[in-house]
Amino acid sequence: IGESAFRGCSSLSSLVIPDSVTCIEDSAFEGCSSLSSLVLPNSITCIGKIAFSGCSSLTDIVIPDSVTCIGDGAFRGCTSLTDIVIPDSVTSIGNWAFYGCRSLNSLVIHNGVTSIEDSAFEGCSSLIDIVLPNSITCIGHSAFSGCSSLSSIVIPDGVTSIGESAFDGCKSLSSVVIPEGVTSIDNSAFWGCESLTDIVIPDGVTRIEDDTFSFCESLTDIVIPDSVTSIGGGAFYHCSALRNVVISDGVTSIEERAFQYCSSLTSLVIPDSVVGIMGSVFEGCDFLR
Repeated sequence: IGESAFRGCSSLSSLVIPDSVTCIEDSAFEGCSSLSSLVLPNSITCIGKIAFSGCSSLTDIVIPDSVTCIGDGAFRGCTSLTDIVIPDSVTSIGNWAFYGCRSLNSLVIHNGVTSIEDSAFEGCSSLIDIVLPNSITCIGHSAFSGCSSLSSIVIPDGVTSIGESAFDGCKSLSSVVIPEGVTSIDNSAFWGCESLTDIVIPDGVTRIEDDTFSFCESLTDIVIPDSVTSIGGGAFYHCSALRNVVISDGVTSIEERAFQYCSSLTSLVIPDSVVGIMGSVFEGCDFLR
């Protein structure tokens, strides 16, 4: 089915695609806002960019085992879609693939997918359950940003990097398991995860980036492992429940605002390895002695 073939057919309500079709090209059904029922045959191998973007009445779709790629923005703005299963034939989920699917509450991704690209599930505010496979090695920029109903997640052992703002604004997230293989947690990765009470930073991480845990207002304890050499600007900004911080000997610098407004922090031992402490690091830590 060619590029933009049914784009803007806002009265189209149902469709059966024949077995002869192998590809749904870019924007093929973009803006078909009345499309509520759709059957994809097992012959389909690729779902193109923004193929079903704006199909706001679509409640359910079965992605067949034959599909290997889901293009950028393929289901962006499908605001009635409630659950999705990504089969093990799929190797990549494109940028913004399910962006703004605000009714999506269940997501299963089978083995095969190696990366979740930028903003793939951003703004899926009803998403409460995610199963991530061990095949994933990378979680992209803002991949789950704004998934405000997500309460827990286990990041698979194969993941080595967590992108910028990956879980930004996941305000119900109370439990995260980060595997030992993770070496990079980017800026603002857990910004605003206000229900997060505890997190273990793996030994492979070398830097706590800027604003990584800003506004994690339920976080009470943190241990900075020996592998970390620097704590970035605003890394724990406004973690108002943070009481106990252990900084290991590997840290050499603590950058500006790193612990600013951690108002419950009462004691902190700074190791001899630290040679630089920037401005406003402990501003607002009124009980720190």
